[in-house]
Amino acid sequence: MKQLFFTLAFIAAVFTANAQVSENNSPSTGDYYEGLTRPLTFERMIPPYGLEVTFNKTVHVIFPSAIRYVDLGSNDLIAAKADGTENVLRVKAALRDFSRESNIAVITEDGAYYTFNVKYADEPVKLSVEMTDFIHDGEAVNRPNNSMEIYMQELGQESPLLVKLIMKSIYKNNDREIKHIGSKRFGIQYLLKGIYSHNDLLYFHVQLKNSSNVPFDIDYITFKIVDKKVAKRTAIQEQVVSPLRAHNFVMLVKGKTTERTIFTLPKFTIPDDKHLIVELYEKEGGRHQSFYVENVDLVRAKVINELKTK
Repeated sequence: MKQLFFTLAFIAAVFTANAQVSENNSPSTGDYYEGLTRPLTFERMIPPYGLEVTFNKTVHVIFPSAIRYVDLGSNDLIAAKADGTENVLRVKAALRDFSRESNIAVITEDGAYYTFNVKYADEPVKLSVEMTDFIHDGEAVNRPNNSMEIYMQELGQESPLLVKLIMKSIYKNNDREIKHIGSKRFGIQYLLKGIYSHNDLLYFHVQLKNSSNVPFDIDYITFKIVDKKVAKRTAIQEQVVSPLRAHNFVMLVKGKTTERTIFTLPKFTIPDDKHLIVELYEKEGGRHQSFYVENVDLVRAKVINELKTK
């Protein structure tokens, strides 16, 4: 009886092993999910642009916003930002006459995504390419109508594209919501025209008017929360608020001209014993400007409910 039990166990083991061998030797379908997947349809695809590169010449691609991310499909390509720029990408072939097609992916600061299929050509027809802004209908800009926005860490849950639209709308409407904040010295007038709010971001609309004949060369602008009164021999406590975006931020205001800028700032409040000081410095000059913003002005920021961009 005992011998019969071992014989049956041996036969069962051999049968199981043969079954496993038979299963392992069966041809693979390549489908690890056994059909439980959905195919990617063409509606989900972002069609790439075609780009030609060569070894002896550089191709420049100009984007409507600063470049934040670049990925090259292979070592056959060399790409980098053009020196001194944020929105110009220069691309070259790393070796002569590479045969395999490659690709490039680019993400810009306004949340737009661009993709290119890249081929080698002895003489590329398009050496300088200007990409269009993606604030259009999807059919017109070679991407799906329902494509997702790309979000940036510093903007939180706000779409970079929406931030850009809000700044353009404030600039175009050119309303003056605030009439008591500003400075005027040496023929230069620096005004705060409005404060706006949307989700967790603030928008400051400022205007610089140069009434003199001497151009005003901007060095830098600072936003700082400081104490209203500082006792003698007491260290000044400062909290710098760095702008996240700027629309129409010019560095030179010619004589007898006016320029306006929209700054996007993270949401903040100001304690009662402090205020926000906005300082504008002239490069190699002394016509600096500054004005103060109280918390009462900040909490009255106009909430943006609708956009007017046309």
